[in-house]
Order: sequence, then C-alpha cells, then structure tokens
Amino acid sequence: MNNLEESKTFVASLESLEPMRDFVSQTGSNAGLNKKQIYGLCIAVDEIATNIILYGYQNSGIDNGLINIHTIFEKENFTVILEDSSTPFNPLETKIPDENELGLPLEERKIGGLGILMAKESVDEFRYEYKDGKNFNIFSVRPNDD
Repeated sequence: MNNLEESKTFVASLESLEPMRDFVSQTGSNAGLNKKQIYGLCIAVDEIATNIILYGYQNSGIDNGLINIHTIFEKENFTVILEDSSTPFNPLETKIPDENELGLPLEERKIGGLGILMAKESVDEFRYEYKDGKNFNIFSVRPNDD
C-alpha cells in the first residue's frame, strides 16, 4: 500500500480521546502497523492530545478548539500529525524526567514531562513545528513484521 492519506477533525475535549485513538488505530492497521506499533502510536497521540486539550486550549480559555489528525503512509513510513491552533507549545523543549527522577517515589517526583517522555519513546520519531499560527506534533513509525 502506498500514499494513503486520511484526515479527521475532532473537538478538543477529553471525550474525543477515544475516537482519536480509534481513528489512529484503524489507519495504522490499514498501513500495516503491528499491534505493538499501533499501541505505542496511540500512547503518543493520547498523551500529546491530552496536553493540547488541557493546556493549549482549556488553560488558555479557548472553548471551541479543534484538533485535526492527518495520517500519511508513504515509502514505508506511517506519519500521524496532530494540528491545532492552541497556544504555541513545543513539547520537545519540556524537561523530561531522568533516570534518577524516575527512581523516586511518586510523591517525591516533580509533576510534568512523563507523558512527553512516553510519547517520545513510543514512536520511531517525534517532531514539532509551529507555522502559520498552528502547532504540528508529528509522529512517525516504520511498519515492520514484529
């Protein structure tokens, strides 16, 4: 299968997370991702979409936010792009917990960064761009037969 593209728009609310996961799962399956890859991609999308909803839109007082999800499969690479027009935020600039912090009991850990760490480790590549007043969180996975 080559050059398969699909897009869908979701209301930026926590109730949209499950339909977003379903969309990513279905398009990933159609592109030949295995269950482990789909699971990892859904973790990444879920974590970043949650941040967009809670911090990009709700904390900024934006009530009518949308998240557009674009999926592209070409040349043995499956890409998911979360596009939103919330407050600009590059998750890759967020301090993520190191091994020492991860070893601390939960009550001693600083809040923040764990979801972004999970997102980064769940896909082959995670990039961020801000252009034309929009955030683009870009996840890439290379299908394999594992």
